[in-house]
Amino acid sequence: MTDILSNENGSLAFKDGDFATGFSENQHQHDILLANKGEYKEFPEIGVGLIQMLQDDEYTDVLIEAKKNLQYDGMEIDNITIDEYGKLNIYGKYSQ
Repeated sequence: MTDILSNENGSLAFKDGDFATGFSENQHQHDILLANKGEYKEFPEIGVGLIQMLQDDEYTDVLIEAKKNLQYDGMEIDNITIDEYGKLNIYGKYSQ
């Protein structure tokens, strides 16, 4: 998927005086996981709110919410896990 890109600070990325475009699937996942519900006015049900959810000891709700939101965005999810180091692993791809 190609889209307008953001930089590591979340601001719009620019290239040659114009918006930078490129592969954006990882950026979409990142944005959905960090966003809270209601932040996207066109799609208010999108958003996992990962920062708030990670304060809980129970991670099952995080995994379920992440899977639902990413599927809503068009991903075909095989599995989502949190490894022993706390890293979130998403196994899937966007359908074409």
